[in-house]
Amino acid sequence: MGGPISVEPRINDRIRVPEVRLVGPNGEQVGIVRIEDALRLAEEADLDLVEVAPMARPPVAKLMDYGKFKYESAVKAREARKNQAQTVIKEMKLRPKIDVHDYETKKGHVVRFLREGDKVKITIMFRGREQSRPEMGARLLQRLAEDVVELGFVESAPKLDGRNMIMVLGPHKKKADFRAERAAVRSHDEHDLASALLAQHAPAEVITTPISAPEVAPTPAPEVAPTPAPEVAPTPAPEVAPTPAPEVALKPAAAKAAATKTAVAKLPATKAPAKPAAPKAPATRPTPKAPAAKKAAPPVSETKIS
Repeated sequence: MGGPISVEPRINDRIRVPEVRLVGPNGEQVGIVRIEDALRLAEEADLDLVEVAPMARPPVAKLMDYGKFKYESAVKAREARKNQAQTVIKEMKLRPKIDVHDYETKKGHVVRFLREGDKVKITIMFRGREQSRPEMGARLLQRLAEDVVELGFVESAPKLDGRNMIMVLGPHKKKADFRAERAAVRSHDEHDLASALLAQHAPAEVITTPISAPEVAPTPAPEVAPTPAPEVAPTPAPEVAPTPAPEVALKPAAAKAAATKTAVAKLPATKAPAKPAAPKAPATRPTPKAPAAKKAAPPVSETKIS
C-alpha cells in the first residue's frame, strides 16, 4: 500500500527530469537548461531549486529560499481562510397552533440569523390530525416570510416532507458584509472608549504663574557726618567810655522823687503770688425725709375704782 500523496512541490534532487525551464531568484527567465546545470546554479547562489509548474513541458523550476516560500504560502492561506465566509443554514421549528408570544420569539431568532447573513430553514411540525390541515402550515410560513421580507427572501418554497413542511429563507446581505460592518462598529466603539479613558485619566491643566524677580531692598547710602564749621572767635567790640551827662542842679522835691524811682528800679522783681484756687463745695447729701409721725394712740380712759 502506498503512502499519502504529498502536495508539496519537489525540490533539488527530487526533480527527476532531464531539463527544466529555469527562472532566476528575481523572476528573470534563464531558459531551458539541464537539471545538472540548474542544481549547480542553485548551489552557487545558496538557494533551492523548486519545481513550481510540474505539468509544463518541460517543467518550470525556480531558484528561491524554500523555507521563506513555505512561510509566505502559509500566511496567504491563513488570510484566505479568514476572509472566506461560510454560509451556515440555521433551523427553526414551529407548530401550526403556535402562540402569539412564541411566534414573536421565534421570529426574533429568524431576524437575527438573516441579519448575520445566514440561511434559515423553517420547519412546521404536524402531529396527529394536524396532518390533514397542511394549509395551516402554509399560511404560517407565508406570514413569517412577509414579516422578514426586508432582511431575506424565500429561497425554497414551502413543501411537505413527511410530517413536516419545510421552507428556506435566504438573506439579502452577505456574511462578509455583515462581518465588515461589525468590525467597523467595534473599532469605532474601541476608539470612543479609548478617548473616554484618556480624557478621564489625563492630567489636569497646569496653570503656570510667571515668577517675578525678588524685590531687592535699596541699600541705604552711608550717613556722612556733617563737618562742623570752624568756630570763629567773636571780635570784641571796642569799649566806648560813656560820656558823663552834665550835672544839672535839681530842686529838692525833684531830687527826692528821682531818688525814690532809682531805689525802686534797683529792687529785684518779684512774682505776684498766685491766687489760691477756690475750694470745691462739698457734695450735698440728700436730706433724709423725716419719719412720718406715728398715729397717736387713743387715750386710755381712766376709770376710777371706788
